[in-house]
Amino acid sequence: MRSERVTVTLPAELVAEAREAVRRGHAASLSAYVAEAVASRQLRDRSLATLEDLYGGPPPPDELDAARRSLRLAPPVAVG
Repeated sequence: MRSERVTVTLPAELVAEAREAVRRGHAASLSAYVAEAVASRQLRDRSLATLEDLYGGPPPPDELDAARRSLRLAPPVAVG
């Protein structure tokens, strides 16, 4: 896969946790850690778009919660 250098600004706490993950061997590099996080977000966004297509709009919150519980996924994190 082709790579491209970008500059982003992140909260210091997130960077510290990412660096700690690299230090512990959970990611090959800070770039790899961030790339994995972006890929996860993109997969989530595509999945939600597919559900919106199936439901003809946003899926009901109770059904999303049930799916998260069934798949043992963490609840969504509020961003803002």
